[in-house]
Amino acid sequence: MFSRLDHPPVSYDDYRPLLDPELADQLAKVAGEMGGLRVLHLNSTATGGGVAEILQSMVPLGNSLGIETERIVINPDAAEFFDVTKKIHNMLQGSEGELSPEELEIYFSCIQRVADDMRAKELTADVWFVHDPQLLPLAKLLPKKEGEVWIWICHIDLTTPNKSVLDALMPLTQDYDQLIFSQTAYVPKDLGDKVPVLIAPPAIDPLTVKNTPMDLAQAQKVVRAMGIDTDRPLITQVSRFDLWKDPWGVIDAYRIARESVPGLQLALLGLSQATDDPEGVKVYQTVADHAGDDPDIHLYIDPAEMPVSVDEVVNAIQMASAVLMQKSTREGFGLTVTEGMWKGKPVIGGDAGGIRVQINDGVSGFLVSSPEECAQRLVELLKDESLAARIGKAARESVRQQFLLPRLALDYLTVAWSQVNGRLPAVGGD
Repeated sequence: MFSRLDHPPVSYDDYRPLLDPELADQLAKVAGEMGGLRVLHLNSTATGGGVAEILQSMVPLGNSLGIETERIVINPDAAEFFDVTKKIHNMLQGSEGELSPEELEIYFSCIQRVADDMRAKELTADVWFVHDPQLLPLAKLLPKKEGEVWIWICHIDLTTPNKSVLDALMPLTQDYDQLIFSQTAYVPKDLGDKVPVLIAPPAIDPLTVKNTPMDLAQAQKVVRAMGIDTDRPLITQVSRFDLWKDPWGVIDAYRIARESVPGLQLALLGLSQATDDPEGVKVYQTVADHAGDDPDIHLYIDPAEMPVSVDEVVNAIQMASAVLMQKSTREGFGLTVTEGMWKGKPVIGGDAGGIRVQINDGVSGFLVSSPEECAQRLVELLKDESLAARIGKAARESVRQQFLLPRLALDYLTVAWSQVNGRLPAVGGD
């Protein structure tokens, strides 16, 4: 009912040159004070989606800091479980509807069996980080032992949740010692003050294959192998085929913009479909219908058809694109936004959720609310190289200061240490 995942080791020293010295030293001190604590991260999918990406790097970083850190992924025994949790995800982000008694039974009974398996195999930790609604009932179903700390992290956009699902699930948060949300706007107003809340926006790992700078010539070679003409301008959205990512609006914006930018091409790259998202193929089919037979709209969903690994493809297409987009209508935090900004690219994001935290409108990118507004910004950036360069430079520095993985690790470890010890760690001075 669950799997232990291994991750290649990393060295914290490799991150230090990218960080402000104060943050780098503070993280090392907090990790040193945590001593022999065992930390466990739990989520619902091994690959695909932002949470999996964060944990693939967070776990080895924790171990490199001297903290015993492990990651567990659940394996529900009911095929319908992820259909239900996807519905929960959509409703928490604002979709209409209700959960039926049968759906709630699938949800709770699956997690109960996962909890039973964890108990039978004597899974233990000092600090449990439980990620997202799929696993929310665990703290109730797997009562904590003395001295354990349970922390629930919500990565999704809760600005306009469906009240029925919020009322059904939010009482489960009371079984945790600490809650973490990506921004203040996501904290439910009726959550109460029984459980402390930390605001900690997600972050990217600058040392991964996806985020390590790729030479432009190599990037263009990869993109040409994907069937894209590198002699003409390219705009791209990298994201799962998901209704909240608004791929249809991206196509509409492209069609308007190409009237002013002849030869413009669009790529929609959705290679990292999460294993807990059963809707991806259906959404892709509707996007393909919307794209029609336009030879300059390039849709990608099958990693097996790519000339190199998924991470290399993402890196290459972001580097080879003139402008990147993430035109989401709901977005807990768009890691692809940060990835593009880190590469010094101008990014246009939907004026929604966590994208507002990442992009300072007009300074480090642009926020838009319609295909027409998106097209206008596309044309401005494609026709004004100095504007694109200025935006890209500001974007990269913004990421360096705010949205690299060690900062997120510091947030997580500081709050974990304070829960274990009842006070904040001493990090000032020597």
